[in-house]
Amino acid sequence: MHFRWEIIGEYWPLFVKGAVTTIEATVIAVVLGTIIGLFAGIGRLAYVKHGIWKYIVTLLFRWPAIVYITFFRGTPLFVQILIVHFGLMPLLINQTDGWIISGDLARTIKLSDWNVFLSAIVALTLNSGAYIAEIFRAGIQSIDKGQAEAARSLGLSYPKTLRYIIVPQAFRRMLPPLGNEAIALLKDSSLVSAIGLGELAYAARTVFGSTTRVWEPYLTISAFYLVMTLGLSLLVAWLERRYGVDSR
Repeated sequence: MHFRWEIIGEYWPLFVKGAVTTIEATVIAVVLGTIIGLFAGIGRLAYVKHGIWKYIVTLLFRWPAIVYITFFRGTPLFVQILIVHFGLMPLLINQTDGWIISGDLARTIKLSDWNVFLSAIVALTLNSGAYIAEIFRAGIQSIDKGQAEAARSLGLSYPKTLRYIIVPQAFRRMLPPLGNEAIALLKDSSLVSAIGLGELAYAARTVFGSTTRVWEPYLTISAFYLVMTLGLSLLVAWLERRYGVDSR
């Protein structure tokens, strides 16, 4: 195999731009996915024993959270990306009757690179949020019930008990699986190249199409992914030490 370094040098700006886009999409999706996952995880655990609130909480919080988590954990990310880009986003952002954005702004977004980037962010965020919701659920359930009962007996409301007592303790236990989810999402973000987002996999495919060379572009993006995942692993390990998580 004759490795042609000049190809990497020629297309280096394209690889770097793809790496930046990959990092941006992953970071935004993980942050937004964590917020969605927190509320979905709490909604998944929402439960009232008696009275009318039992049915209200179940219909408005518990069941929607279960349906959301089940769908996004049970279907391929690739399919979700296509549904979001070609189905959901045209409903939300449409020049004539967009549910969220319409008119000239919708047209401008449609004609810009933001169209694909927003679709990628929405798909990755929804997928990540479903997995993180289960991480939050498991973390919250791992905390001894006595602590919640003690907090409630001291007069703290249910939201304050979660905010000040349960979630901070559960977060320490959730750090390792949250780190694993972020690393998995970083690698899975390559799937958004299917809708044309110029991230790393898209850059490699572009170089392959121009040069018909396989090794140079795909080994290059492999090195990029390896560096980024190792960096993320080190960050997670530092956070675990910072918050005293026992990783043995």
